[in-house]
Amino acid sequence: MTTSIFLLILSLIALYIGADWLVRGSSALAARANISPLVIGLTVVAFGTSAPELIVSLNAALHGQGDIAIGNVVGSNIFNICLILGVSAIIHPLQAKTQLVKKDIPIMIVATILFTILFWNGKIGRLEGLLFFTGIVVYTFYSLYFARKHNKESNLSSEEKVKLGSGHWYVDVLFLIGGLAVLVFASQLLVDNAVSLAKSFGVSEAVIGLTIVAAGTSMPELATSIVAAYKKNPEIAVGNIVGSNIFNLLAIVGTTALVHPINAPQVNYIDLLVMLGASILILPIARTGYKINRWEGVGLVIIYVGYTFYLLRDVL
Repeated sequence: MTTSIFLLILSLIALYIGADWLVRGSSALAARANISPLVIGLTVVAFGTSAPELIVSLNAALHGQGDIAIGNVVGSNIFNICLILGVSAIIHPLQAKTQLVKKDIPIMIVATILFTILFWNGKIGRLEGLLFFTGIVVYTFYSLYFARKHNKESNLSSEEKVKLGSGHWYVDVLFLIGGLAVLVFASQLLVDNAVSLAKSFGVSEAVIGLTIVAAGTSMPELATSIVAAYKKNPEIAVGNIVGSNIFNLLAIVGTTALVHPINAPQVNYIDLLVMLGASILILPIARTGYKINRWEGVGLVIIYVGYTFYLLRDVL
């Protein structure tokens, strides 16, 4: 068991490094295309920081571990909203732009409702996967179109491009490819040892997916949003979370189900309702003065702590 814990920690560190390289390369390339910080947060950074969830869920589904695949997605979305947004808001109140409140958060809620309905029987087939995958393609193209349409507002200064990029486009591409390679290796290491730990502690793969795996694969989002909040850059902090949750539901579930239908009977309706409730809750919070205040952040963290205790009640 000691070896499994060590390898699990090692895989989480590798996932963080891989995601960091991927975000660095992809963000720099996006900046060269004059995409705004908000759209970079909603798409490129969100997709890059969600890459660990994609690779882990895909690996798990291919090995017949559907509970880890879906538990990872559901748990990550709960972790993103309740813990990451909560902690980020405690560090510095987060300003939510009108675009987020009127467009992106409602899209996240619709995607969550759709997933909850289609997964209520514990299964996601290829047809549902195609629906989700089509959704992420449409959302991505719409976001990029919106950015181009408002190009005057979205242009980055030369200084911002230098900060995001390395100065050479081919170095950014190498970061992107290297990050993906590290993510593939680390994800397999994470899944193998998470399953081993689940058996050692006598808990279900779903619980491991909803807690350890979900928290581990969400480390890039945690680091990105907290640093953004500390540097008083709420566009990246909030956009990263909303975009990541949309990506988790549409791209990860969609891609994974297309490659291999998912069966996850141990992820139950309570987990789905907590994810749905947290997603819906963020809209009125963000609409109040278009800001997520510190006390609202504390409330989100309390919800996550309570949910985690519920999951681990038998172990504790």
